[in-house]
Amino acid sequence: MAALGLIVMSNDWNRRHVLSLADFTPSEYDVVLQTANSFREVLSRRTKKVPTLQGQVVTNLFFEPSTRTRSSFELAAKRLSADILNFAPGSSSLTKGETILDTAKTYLAMGTDMMVIRHKEAGVPQAIAQEMDRLGVKVGILNAGDGQHEHPSQALLDLFTITTLLQPEAPRLKLLEGKKIAIVGDILHSRVARSNIWSLTASGAEVHLAGPPTLLPKLFADFVTAPKIGAVVPAATPAPRRLLLHWSLEPALEAADFVMTLRLQRERMTNHLLPTLREYHQQFGITRDRLKLCNPDVRVLHPGPVNRGVEISSDLMDDPQFSLISQQVTSGVAVRMALLFLMGGGKV
Repeated sequence: MAALGLIVMSNDWNRRHVLSLADFTPSEYDVVLQTANSFREVLSRRTKKVPTLQGQVVTNLFFEPSTRTRSSFELAAKRLSADILNFAPGSSSLTKGETILDTAKTYLAMGTDMMVIRHKEAGVPQAIAQEMDRLGVKVGILNAGDGQHEHPSQALLDLFTITTLLQPEAPRLKLLEGKKIAIVGDILHSRVARSNIWSLTASGAEVHLAGPPTLLPKLFADFVTAPKIGAVVPAATPAPRRLLLHWSLEPALEAADFVMTLRLQRERMTNHLLPTLREYHQQFGITRDRLKLCNPDVRVLHPGPVNRGVEISSDLMDDPQFSLISQQVTSGVAVRMALLFLMGGGKV
């Protein structure tokens, strides 16, 4: 990988699958950040394509709608010169009764090397990864969001967005040590929040969760110490993870360095968890006035899609002085290139 200006030591990355960030090590985070930074440089060139995964097949198995994640993975694979297969559930054999595992095996038989999987139910990427391992095939599985479990690549691109802002030439996990980061909104239904909690607390940042009690249950107080599905959490952690809960916005925002606001996932809300969207915005919406509680250099993130005027005021979302939302989308391609490269063992 010398042509990209980066040498990745083989003992720093040995994952075939990326299913969760719960057991990611600091060195693994740094490998992803450094690799993504090299690909960010590639994406700034006139010729944005490299032959690192030439001859490999990446299959996007998206069982639920997606714009940013699916397009980002597809573009990332193309930039790495991989061949791409895109799965559309509405026109697939699933409508005829085929199982998800049989669908994955069909793509395996076509020569797929990596599968990027999104599903509305937690655990589906893990189940497919276990089946691939049982079959003894070297197919990598990347979780692109499963139910209310995790969304690892989104948290990694958020981490990359923040660390490249702090130090563009050398993003690394330790840059967030001692920073205060507020995650605001629908924590209960957010796989993005769960993955970000793992990555941000691993950096030594102090993470504050804020939301109405119906969307931020007390069980999140023990989130970073409780066992998680599909992940092996090391018995000894390098440092205590700092996670605090608030059912009002002000204490979470006070002196915050970064604020991440989350979409209200009304499609996942089976009960009446909120009175009205207007009332939610009045209590937890991010506005210019509320940012006055934060560090003067505060920046705002949102994983998208955004409900303008609900989670964040429209004018603030479009203000480059505060908003990192467009940078998050751009970062997504470089980070997903890095993940596909690392999982696929690509060479330059």
